[in-house]
Amino acid sequence: MTRVVVTFALDPELADRIRAVDPRVEVSVLGQDLLDALRGKRRFPSELQAATPLDEIRSALDEAEVMFGFWSGAMPSLVSPDDLPGALRWVQLTSAGADRVDPDLIRAGLTFTNVSGLHATPIAEYVLTYMLMFEKGWPALARNQAAGVYDRMVMPRNLSDRTVGVVGMGAIGAECARLAKAIGCRVLAIRRSATERRPDAIADEVLPPGDLDVLLAESDYVVLAMPLTEETRGLIGAGELRTMGARGDRSYLINIARGEVVDEPALIEALRDGVIAGAALDVFYQEPLPADSPLWELDNVILTPHISGGNENYNEVATSIFCDNLRRYLAGEELHNIIDPDRGY
Repeated sequence: MTRVVVTFALDPELADRIRAVDPRVEVSVLGQDLLDALRGKRRFPSELQAATPLDEIRSALDEAEVMFGFWSGAMPSLVSPDDLPGALRWVQLTSAGADRVDPDLIRAGLTFTNVSGLHATPIAEYVLTYMLMFEKGWPALARNQAAGVYDRMVMPRNLSDRTVGVVGMGAIGAECARLAKAIGCRVLAIRRSATERRPDAIADEVLPPGDLDVLLAESDYVVLAMPLTEETRGLIGAGELRTMGARGDRSYLINIARGEVVDEPALIEALRDGVIAGAALDVFYQEPLPADSPLWELDNVILTPHISGGNENYNEVATSIFCDNLRRYLAGEELHNIIDPDRGY
């Protein structure tokens, strides 16, 4: 019998889909007593799991071979490389990012997989929305509406005239590039595997990571879509923002990656001083974003609370990805989306 623990309140019909994968599977779903109270209020697995008592998770992990859930908050304190739960062999994350996973857990023999691909469409649509909002003057128009001001001095611009630079061409970055191309934008992209500037099947051109400054200088919109690793932590700092600023009022930063890939104080200063025209941020160095953050008060910033990857079927799609991997696990086949401890994703 393969014991599976779901560490967040999953709808009963989705839990039954997991059980239907194989009769050898025994599924325990935690936090079920909270499901009715949370229904329609907290839909992300991370929030559902945060409402699950920690002792309940700790006890369940002692018996589980497979875990399906989110890896953040107190989870890292429950499982250490030197003290792995005896039966635990595989953790299927409900997230695409794995930056909160200690790579030594993987080196100690615990397999982690993510839900890569789940977020590509909703995040790419969010990015397209951000760019359209800036081009059509939405921040100023929203302020005018709130103030009851009828002002036709805000002049919309065409997004199709812009160059979009995508940093990171995984599933999310590639879909951002595809949608930007579809609307008529010129698209540049950084691929980790690229060794020289060349044409690309999705973007107009791809550049190697060493040519980041080239992409920043040529792009009206810079979309950060890379994973958080030691290589990408603090990748965008004051110098990079100044490079973007060479385009004047046409330079915008969009971050749907992780807050830590940007030097946030440097970004705030650049936005205040008009070094870049604006920013759309769905992720922050500290989440929730503190109430006293200067970002709240900046007129050239669009803020959202780390929801760009969400959709109404999130848990259903994540469960489908898990069920597919569970079938592979039981058949002794290689799992999809295995996290590499050296790459960090």
